[in-house]
Amino acid sequence: MRVLLHRVGRDSQGPIDSTVADRHGRFRIAFRPDTTALYLLSARHGGIEYFSSPVHTNPARPDTAIRLMVYDTSSSAAIAIGARHIVVPRPAGDGSRTVLDLLVLRNSGTLARVAADSTRPAWSAGLPPGTAGIDVGESDLSPEAVTRRGDSVLVFAPLAPGDKQLTLQYLVPADTRAVDFPTATGGPVDFLLEEGSATIAGGTIALADSQLIEGRWFHRWSGRVEGAQVIHLTLPHPGRAPRFLLAGLVGALALVLALAGWRAVARRSGGGETPPPGRLLDALAELDAHYAGREAEVPADEWERYRSERARLKAALEHALAGGSMPR
Repeated sequence: MRVLLHRVGRDSQGPIDSTVADRHGRFRIAFRPDTTALYLLSARHGGIEYFSSPVHTNPARPDTAIRLMVYDTSSSAAIAIGARHIVVPRPAGDGSRTVLDLLVLRNSGTLARVAADSTRPAWSAGLPPGTAGIDVGESDLSPEAVTRRGDSVLVFAPLAPGDKQLTLQYLVPADTRAVDFPTATGGPVDFLLEEGSATIAGGTIALADSQLIEGRWFHRWSGRVEGAQVIHLTLPHPGRAPRFLLAGLVGALALVLALAGWRAVARRSGGGETPPPGRLLDALAELDAHYAGREAEVPADEWERYRSERARLKAALEHALAGGSMPR
């Protein structure tokens, strides 16, 4: 199997070298790293390109433990919703609301989910009836691979084992007072509602706390649903808010979720243990991919949250590396 080394820099990105793995899957690529760039490995299997975590570039500590996994495919591999975060702001000047819906698609098996044929999606799910349009935000899937058909979102891309984040925006028309969110599989769900008189019913979802995002207070409703259920959102009469504010919310919420994901990794690692270096590198890469070089366009308080969390992740990574090797 051929393995490619990719350089991801500020000015350009693409493969820079390749080699062939032996029958045991072992390979070796030597390169002189650019400290301003990120390096990844990839391999193609079953028509799907798979990428590694970022390659460790310290010449004194060669990255000999990196693993690049490829998978066989199936059109029936189970896909669950590992987490779902739904943000409903106040209505815009015309009375409509733009919902931000972030889903974590989880393939917990050992087979990549693919479509049964070219006319069908690899995965689909229901969207709230009566809503309109769809835009794909910061996601692990290409916007060209995601479309809306009726009241469903369709994904025409393979879903390898692991988690994939999918960020959607769609419109709730003006004067809508009730929105039903269908769920096909069980899992945790969080709602952030800007209007305090809005309510949620379904599963074990209940009012949890309030959260400040981009200078705006949101009431968080949190819980779980089991299997195919409908979550019922009841909206109050509108109090207008400028539509452009939602753009800032997308970036701020992405950081909130990134931090929550890292903390979840820390909890899964057990007690107060430091997460493995590979996972810390992934978290750093995800933060940097979203924020690096964007200081001028990101609000000051959000940029400070990014810098603070990056410093904490970097300190944790240095601590982990000082203690041993680089498990992936």
